[in-house]
Amino acid sequence: MPPGPPRRPDRLPAEIFDLPVEKMKGGYYSDAYFNYARETLIGDGRHPRVVVQVFQKHHSVLGGMDEAIAILELCSHGWDQLEVRALYDGDDIAPWETVMTIEGDYTLFAYLETVYLGVLARRTLISTNVRRVVDAANGKPILFFPARHDHHHVQTGDGYAAHVAGAIGVSTDAQSSWWGGRGLGTVPHGLIAAYAGDTVLAAQRFADWAPADVNVVVLVDFENDSVRTSLDVARALGDRLWGVRLDTSRTLVDRSLWEEMGDFDPRGVNERLVHRVREALDREGFERVKIVVSGGFDVERIREFEAKSVPVDSYGVGSTLIRGENDFTADVVVVDGEPCAKVGRRYRPNPRLEPVS
Repeated sequence: MPPGPPRRPDRLPAEIFDLPVEKMKGGYYSDAYFNYARETLIGDGRHPRVVVQVFQKHHSVLGGMDEAIAILELCSHGWDQLEVRALYDGDDIAPWETVMTIEGDYTLFAYLETVYLGVLARRTLISTNVRRVVDAANGKPILFFPARHDHHHVQTGDGYAAHVAGAIGVSTDAQSSWWGGRGLGTVPHGLIAAYAGDTVLAAQRFADWAPADVNVVVLVDFENDSVRTSLDVARALGDRLWGVRLDTSRTLVDRSLWEEMGDFDPRGVNERLVHRVREALDREGFERVKIVVSGGFDVERIREFEAKSVPVDSYGVGSTLIRGENDFTADVVVVDGEPCAKVGRRYRPNPRLEPVS
C-alpha cells in the first residue's frame, strides 16, 4: 500500500492561550469600526453569510494560526456556525497565498478581525525572522534571546513562534510554556558582579547549584579577556562546563587581540576572537567545550561567520528577531454565495487549507 499523506501536527488547544474571552467577545480589543459595522448589521436585521479570506504579501513562515483559531473559537458569537479552513503554524507561505478562510454569518465574527490579524502579524514576523537565522546558521542551534527587548505579555506566543520555526532554545519559562519546555540561560554578568567580578567563582557556585541536566554555559567577557577567562573557567569546572559564551561589546576590543590589530575590525565578537578562544581551548585539551556567540547577531552576520567557517557552535540572537513587519489582511470576498470584494481583491482558493473542527 502506498504511504498516505504526512500527518499534520496537532493544533494547540484553545485554552492554552489564556485569552481574555469576555473582553474580546465584547470588542474591547477591536478597531471601533468593526464593532460599529456589527451593530449596524444587527440593528438592520441583516445577517449576510460571507467568506473572509486572510493573506499577507511576503515569503514567510506562518505563525499564530492556532492562536487566531482559538480567538474565533472562544470569542465569536457562534463558533459552531462558522466554517474555518486554515494552514498550520510553521508552514512556508507565499505572497498573497490564502492562509485562512472564515465562512458564516458576518455578525458572528466581524469584530474579531483586528485581534486575529494582529496575532498572525506578530507571530509570523517572529517565525519568519527565526527561520532565516536558522537557515543562515547551517544547522547550528539558534537560541531565542529577545525577551528583554519587548513587553513580557508577548513572550509566550513569541516563544512558540520561534520554536515552530526551529529555535533550539528560549530564555524564559513563559516562552517555552506552550510546548512544555523551560527557559535556558548562562552564567550572567550580574552573577559575576555579585561575586566581585570573579567569573570563575561565580561559575563554580552556579555549577554547584545547577541541576545535573542543566548545561553550564559561562559568559567570559566580564574582564574583556575572553581567552584567559575561558581557560580559567574550563580548568576550574572541568567536565561540568558545557560551553563559554562570547558577548564582547561592539565598542570594545578584547585584550587577546590587542597585539593583532591592523588588518581587521577588532571590535566586539569577531571571527578572530572566536578562533583565538577555540585554539586556546583545544590546545589545553578542552575540545569538547562549546562556543556560543551573542551580541548584535543577525542573518547577515551569521551568514558571514558560516561562509568563513568560524568555529561557532551556537548563536544567541536577540532584538533582531522581533524587528520588521509582516502585516496580514482580511477581505470579505463572497457574500451570500456571490463574489463581492473591493476592487483589486478576489477570492483565491487554496487547496492546502484544511478544515478546522
